[in-house]
Amino acid sequence: MVFTGIIEDVGTVRKAIYRGKDLRLTIETSFPLEEVSLGESISVDGVCLTVVGKGEGWFDVEVSGETLSRTTLRNVSQGKRVNLERAMKVGGRLGGHLVYGHVDGTGVLIDAVREGESRRFSFSCASNIMKYVVFKGSIAVNGVSLTVSRLFAGGFEVTVLPYTFENTTFQYLRKGEEVNIEVDVIGKYVEKFLSRDGEDSLVELLKKEGYLSEE
Repeated sequence: MVFTGIIEDVGTVRKAIYRGKDLRLTIETSFPLEEVSLGESISVDGVCLTVVGKGEGWFDVEVSGETLSRTTLRNVSQGKRVNLERAMKVGGRLGGHLVYGHVDGTGVLIDAVREGESRRFSFSCASNIMKYVVFKGSIAVNGVSLTVSRLFAGGFEVTVLPYTFENTTFQYLRKGEEVNIEVDVIGKYVEKFLSRDGEDSLVELLKKEGYLSEE
């Protein structure tokens, strides 16, 4: 499934119940649930999850222990606000960038500064994530498609416009709080091509596929 990073609703966790190592969440939403099917994918704070139950004004998803270990959902509790997005429809508009809901890891909010009507948010994150983060590149923070406006040692900065701030959980973020980070998948593909030992380089591969001339 693919998402766009354009948040459609801010939901509220009604229940968070552990079943062994897994977690079942009941989330309140304003989604038209008559249009949501069981088995459908929904991004919850940037994590792709499957709808396993639904009722009037709510739906259930299950989170595996492996997903909990990699995301902020391990700390979720009743009353938590979460960003929600349904999977992109075939032929739909890509308002943000391609987001898969496969979180690469977590970051921590270290600063939030108001600049006019907008706000600058600074996050720290591990080096294995930072190596894919580029200036002016795309990144998803708690499922929100954003553009990297600055890089610094051990972290990055994004600018959040008023509409995004007011219609996502960014309005509730506090310093020291963890967020889910998904980097732009293009960087991973580039790394994979560049590290192909004994195989064609990226340039050679592009020539073979006709994207570059031999001249």
